[in-house]
Order: sequence, then C-alpha cells, then structure tokens
Amino acid sequence: MAKITVEALHKSFGDFVAVKSSSFTIEDGEFFCLLGPSGCGKTTTLRMIAGLELPTSGRIFLGEQDVTFKRAALRDIAFVFQFFALYPHLSVRQNIAFPLKSQGMPRSEIRERVGEVARILRISHLLDKRASSLSSGDRQRVALGRAIVRRPKAFLMDEPLGALDAEMRHVMTGELRALHDRLAATSIYVTHDQLEAMSMADKIAVMNRGIVEQLGSPREVYDRPSSLFVADFIGSPPMNFLSLGEGIAEGADKIRLANGHVDAPRILEGGVREGDLVLGIRPEHLQFVDEGALRGVVFGVEYLGSAQIVTLTTPHGVVRARAPADRRISVGERLGLELRTDRLSLFEKSTGRALALARNGGAAHG
Repeated sequence: MAKITVEALHKSFGDFVAVKSSSFTIEDGEFFCLLGPSGCGKTTTLRMIAGLELPTSGRIFLGEQDVTFKRAALRDIAFVFQFFALYPHLSVRQNIAFPLKSQGMPRSEIRERVGEVARILRISHLLDKRASSLSSGDRQRVALGRAIVRRPKAFLMDEPLGALDAEMRHVMTGELRALHDRLAATSIYVTHDQLEAMSMADKIAVMNRGIVEQLGSPREVYDRPSSLFVADFIGSPPMNFLSLGEGIAEGADKIRLANGHVDAPRILEGGVREGDLVLGIRPEHLQFVDEGALRGVVFGVEYLGSAQIVTLTTPHGVVRARAPADRRISVGERLGLELRTDRLSLFEKSTGRALALARNGGAAHG
C-alpha cells in the first residue's frame, strides 16, 4: 500500500471551477473519506487521483512517485464504482478473476487469489452463480472482490453503497471498515452520507464548492467545526445556530452574548464587530432547566425510542435539543435551556469561519 499526497489540485471545466487548490495527505493504510453534498468536487477529486481526469494544475503523488499525468492503468490503484459494473453473463468467479486474467496471470495463481478474496468477503458459496442472479449487497461484494484481487497500492471507492437500501448500507458499512482493517489498505471513499463517513473514516475531508473546508478526524470535524457549512452539514440533527445581532466583541478578552445572558469563552483571534456573530451548539449540549440562559416554546417533539428531539422557537431562532425518552414534553410548553459553554462554537456570519476560543468548561446560566 502507499501514501497519497495531493498538492494544490485544481480542476476547471471552461469557466466552471470544480476543485479549487485542494491539498491533503492520506497516510499509508488510512481510511480517508471525501465528504460533501452533490456537486462539491469530491468525485472529480477522486477521478483525478485515479487518473480518469487530468488536473488543470497541481500534483498527485502515489508514494514517492509523481503520477499527476500518468494514465490510470499505470497507477496501480483499484476503483469501485457506485453501480456495480459487473459482467452479468459471467459467474462470480469469472468476474473476480477478470483483471488477473487480463494481466496474463497463471491459472493456478488466479484460482488461489479468487478463493482467498471469496473467503474474505464471505462469498465462497456464490462463486459459480451468475452475477445477474445476485442481490444488490452480494453484487457489491463481488465488485469489491474484483478490486481486492489485484492487490493494488490503493482502493478508490465512489459512493459504492449508494445503490443499496438503508439496512444493507448499514451492514456493508461495517463490513467495509472490517475489510479495510484486515487488508491494512490505503482507501479513499467518496460519499455524501455523513453517517458513512463518521462511522468508517480515520480522516475526513469535508468539501464545499470545490474547496476542502475542513480536514480532520470524525471527532474533530464534529466537535470543532471550522466553518458554518461544516457545522451545519455534520450532525443529525445539525448544530443549532443562534442569531446574535446584539452580540458585541469586547477586544480579545471575552464576548457577551444575547443581552448579557451568556458569557462565552474568550476569543483568541482578535474581536468581532457587532452583529457579525453566530453562536453554535449541538442539540446534546443543551439541557432543560426551570430557568435557563435561553427560553423557548416547544414547536415539535420527535420520539426516537432512545431519545427525543425537541424543537423550540426562541428569540434567537429555532433550536433543537435532545431530551431523555421518558420525559414528558408537550407542544406549546415553555422551557428553559442551559448551554454548556465548554461546547459552544462561535462563527463570523460574514465569512462563515469559526473563531478560536479558550475553553474553560462549565454551563451558561441566566
């Protein structure tokens, strides 16, 4: 396997810029996710790494080798597509063996490798069945097997679970990560599904409009989002944003929010002008209390079994909070909310960027 380095990668299609000067490193054996909404540039980035698209500028390294303008066939990578791209008239055995047969590998070695891959993917009992007769989940396993059997330097996967139903996606997510761990493979996985990325990735690159907005572990992008976009895109429900038109930055010392109700952690990077401040907090970092820093009226309650999501209207916008499943909450009820100040995020509304804060812990009180 190999380390993959992307340096200032840029791709334009006429006047449209699909990828803007993206740089990141994928370590040897790492499971790396490119995450973002449709049209953000994640698949274009993957295709450039694979050699299926040539960059307008920038460089791509596979190990120490510059492969920026090398054809896909010379990059020693395996690509798994969203749609299975199998030969329906061939058996599972023949589909998996196809790339090895094309390379002229001896039959005995092909047979050994196909058997090994089938055991890893638990499809040995399907080897003599036609691909067209398989379920969607089994066809995806065969597509993975055809990639694995080559033993490439890296695996590139473009939304490989997108065609599966929700239950099978959940199963295959766990199996893909377990497979990655067994093979110690370098893997790049493209998805728009944050749950897939959060559950599988060692590192995530969150993309938006061709730009890598944040690069980090699942915990980092969830706990410390670097922009309003990342905070809104990651999380279910996403982070709450409170409009603070009267928030006033007081130098670099501290910031007083919402008519003096909440003292946020100290800003480390200069001040913010009045009216250009957004407070962000995750639903699980709000606690219901009799009297709180924030008060709201219950607009809706979603019962999820293990918890419930309560939606409230407040003077600073709509807020969602997690509540215990056994607590009785009624629509129209007026409730107080306490905010964990050690888990607050602050953003500049004009730029969308997160502000660096000093973390002291505690909760906000009215």
